[in-house]
Amino acid sequence: MKGHLLQNHFVLISGCSGGGKSTLLAELRRRGYPVVEEPGRRIIADELASGGTALPWVDAPAFLRRAIDVALNDMAMAKAHSGWVFFDRGLIDAAAALEALTGEPVLRAICAAHRYHWRVFMAPPWPEIYVTDAGRRHGIEAATAEYRRLMETLPMLGYDVISLPKNSPSARADFVLATLSLE
Repeated sequence: MKGHLLQNHFVLISGCSGGGKSTLLAELRRRGYPVVEEPGRRIIADELASGGTALPWVDAPAFLRRAIDVALNDMAMAKAHSGWVFFDRGLIDAAAALEALTGEPVLRAICAAHRYHWRVFMAPPWPEIYVTDAGRRHGIEAATAEYRRLMETLPMLGYDVISLPKNSPSARADFVLATLSLE
């Protein structure tokens, strides 16, 4: 299965909320790599600005369906790039959460049709740096539960899960790039 995925240059950075994903992606962007920002953060900003209700704490199913649509659009737009493209969360995160919340069997079909690189990098729970804000209102316990769900889901979908080390953004970026260069 992995053989046909080796050519995929869409690299998913997922894992625990507040685990340093966005900071890592900012470092990769600084180094010149295209980065796709987290769909959920963009949706929350739009909904808060417009008075909308597709928010995880108001209408979680609507939020997750919109996150799936945004992630699919992100993947379509990223096809314009020929090298590595790094995604801050994405389709799998949204589809897994929607299926867990509603029982709708969306995960396997949508994630089979739209694949990321076969190696997915996961930010583990990191309580020492975890903070809440206007867009992240859930606590570390909910973030850790989300992380555990993804750690079960990704291998089930045929992905090789690589845990990110708990170190500086620069060292994390070096780790990601070195791991990808092994191919």
